[in-house]
Amino acid sequence: MAIQHFLTLDDLPAAQLQALIDRAIAARRQPDTDMPLRGKTLAMIFEKASTRTRVSFETGMAQLGGHALFLAPEDTQLGRGETVEDTARVISRMVDAVMIRNHSQALLQQFAAHSSVPVINGLTDLYHPCQLLADMMTWREHRGDIAGATVAWVGDGNNMCHSYINAARLFGFHLRIAAPPGYGPQASMLTDAAYVQLCDTPEDAVADADLVVTDTWTSMGQDAESAARRTAFAGYQVNAGLMARAAADAVFMHCLPAHRGEEVTDDVLDGPQSLAWDEAENRLHAQKALLLTLIGDA
Repeated sequence: MAIQHFLTLDDLPAAQLQALIDRAIAARRQPDTDMPLRGKTLAMIFEKASTRTRVSFETGMAQLGGHALFLAPEDTQLGRGETVEDTARVISRMVDAVMIRNHSQALLQQFAAHSSVPVINGLTDLYHPCQLLADMMTWREHRGDIAGATVAWVGDGNNMCHSYINAARLFGFHLRIAAPPGYGPQASMLTDAAYVQLCDTPEDAVADADLVVTDTWTSMGQDAESAARRTAFAGYQVNAGLMARAAADAVFMHCLPAHRGEEVTDDVLDGPQSLAWDEAENRLHAQKALLLTLIGDA
C-alpha cells in the first residue's frame, strides 16, 4: 500500500480534503474519546520556531491517545553529518508519522522520499498546507461551502499565499492577490488562471471580497529585511478602511502571529469580522482529522 504524505494540499484529492474538514468539524463538536491513535507516535522535527503548530500537533496526539515526540535541531543528527535520507530511514522505522517544520520544501520532499511512514508539512519556505485546512474549516463552520466565494490575499506572496493558490483550485473559490512589486508569489505557482488574479492594489483585491486574509510582512529568517519590507508594504495594511471595501458581511483571517499595527490593526484583528481566534483553535481539530486520515484509518 502506497504511503500517503501531506506535503502540499495537492497530495489529497479535493473530495478527501472536504471529507477531512467534515471530520474535523464533527470532532470539534463531539470529541472522540475512543483513543483511536493509542500506541501511535508522531515525531515532530522543528528547524523553525512554533507556537500553534507544536501545541496543536502535540495536544492532538495526546487527545487521540498517541504520543508526540518533539525534536529540536540540536536533538538529531540531521544536518550534522548524517544525510537526510539516512535520518528519514531511521526515524520512520521507529514512529508512525513524521511532521517537519523547516526552511526547505526540497528537504521535506527528500525526507518523504526515503520515509516508510507518512510525512506532514508543518510549514516550509513554499507551503503551509496544515494552516489552510484550518482556514477552510473555519470558513465552512461560519459560512458553509466556500466554492464561488471571492478571497482577497493582501501582503507577501509567501508560503501561505502559495497554499491559498492551491486551495482556490481545490475548493473552487476565486483568489485575488495584492502584493508589492517584487514580493508577489512565485511565477511557477500562477498556473491556475481561472481561479487566481493578481491585482495592482489592495483596494482592487478587497473590493466586494467575502474573505480578506493577510500574514506578517517579515517572516522568520527575514529579519535583516524587516526595515525594507516595512517600507515596501506600507500601503498593504488591513485596517478598517480597507475592510470597508469588502462585502458587507466579509470576514478576516490571519494565520498568526500578528505584528499588530503593521499588516493588521487591532480593531480588525480583535473586531467582529475577525475569525482569527477560531482559525487558530481549528489547527488542533483539523490536524487531528489529518492524523486520523493518514495513520488512524490504516
